[in-house]
Amino acid sequence: MGQAKLAQMGQFYVAVYSVRAASARDDERTMMKGRRGRGRLDEGRHPTGGPDGERARPDALWRNRDAVLLWAGQAVSTLGSQVSGLALPLLVLALTGSAAQAGLVGALQTLPHLVFSLPAGALIDRWDRKAVMVRCDIARALAYGSVPLASALGHLTLAQLCAVALAGGTAFVFFNIAQVSALPRVVTPAHLPRANGVNASVDAAAGLLGPGLGGVIIGLARTTISGAALAYLVDSISYVASVLSLLFIRTPFQGERVPAPVRSLRAEIADGLRFLWAHPVLRIIGLLNLVRNILVAPAYLAVIVLARGALHADARAVGLIFGLGSVGGILGSAVAPWATARLRYGRVIVGTVALEALALALLAAAPTPALLVAGWALYTLSAPIQTVTLITYRQAVTPDAVQGRVNGAARLLVFGGNSLGQAAGGLLLGPLGPRAELGLAAAALGACAVTVGLTRIRRS
Repeated sequence: MGQAKLAQMGQFYVAVYSVRAASARDDERTMMKGRRGRGRLDEGRHPTGGPDGERARPDALWRNRDAVLLWAGQAVSTLGSQVSGLALPLLVLALTGSAAQAGLVGALQTLPHLVFSLPAGALIDRWDRKAVMVRCDIARALAYGSVPLASALGHLTLAQLCAVALAGGTAFVFFNIAQVSALPRVVTPAHLPRANGVNASVDAAAGLLGPGLGGVIIGLARTTISGAALAYLVDSISYVASVLSLLFIRTPFQGERVPAPVRSLRAEIADGLRFLWAHPVLRIIGLLNLVRNILVAPAYLAVIVLARGALHADARAVGLIFGLGSVGGILGSAVAPWATARLRYGRVIVGTVALEALALALLAAAPTPALLVAGWALYTLSAPIQTVTLITYRQAVTPDAVQGRVNGAARLLVFGGNSLGQAAGGLLLGPLGPRAELGLAAAALGACAVTVGLTRIRRS
């Protein structure tokens, strides 16, 4: 009886997903079709709609007022996040002297991805995406603003940092899924690869400027604790700027919702998981992202411990290492739209994973801060190319009505792996040391590249 009722209430969705699962190979073939043959995404074409053969004009993208407003707000808040991202491990290390606890607090910031990604995706498909993003930014402004306040009053504790990490991570889950799901509504299908490239450029630019700026801000104060608290104040203000930019955007962040029978949250979550698992390429990508993020997540803390310990770098030097190393991200984000449009999809995936393995190996062996910069630059070069390709593909083959659920399921694997990796990396950092941990991660990533190269993605 319960099964019959569920089938009746979900008739529309079952029909959609049956068709999508049956035509997954056609979606993949359309998505990858390009001027050089099967396996490429032709720039300016969209597998789920858009003018056939239409070319994306970069100048038209930059005349899109709402897209520019969205990117401007994100540029400011992402820069603030990079500033506080450097401050968090330094603050925990200053309070506790424990690398393991620094890793666990960092993991708490990503733990909400394990808990909330699936329900957040389903709820965002019900709710107004713009309203979700505004409220999440307000929540983060308040949470991060509490750190300098507590520091000024002399009551800053590890417990509060854990609570702030959880609150900020939860708000990020809802905001990020809403943002990725909304982007195909803000830009035209022909501009989607370039728009994701701009997102990657914003992240890369923040990665370039943020750690250096964070190091300078922390260095302005007399102690690491007061300097890190100041960095959190900067991040809090950045979210206020993001709220203001969102309020001026006029474009709806979702299509017109078709009235449908109310279904349980569990059933809607299952729809997203079913769609992701039924698509052969999305399934392989999801599993790869889970393993990859477990392996690369500990790298940031390991580099900090290596730089502060064996290489005797101060806070400003650590910020400079990450700042200069992020130059690779600028180049990678510039190359990403071109790679998405013209290179074989499988080559992009396997190549970027192999490049990350090489980067971690270089970091593990680095005898000087200069080689840490080179290793980090190599890592940041590969990350945006991989990210833009994967996200553009997923957005393109997913209907707007289920963008939140599918992106939530994908985010669960990506950031869930990140949370597990940070926790495990922090615990292993003490007994193994940063060099051994980075070396083992590099070897495992190399094995991942070989394994993925043996799957159907290699022929894509």
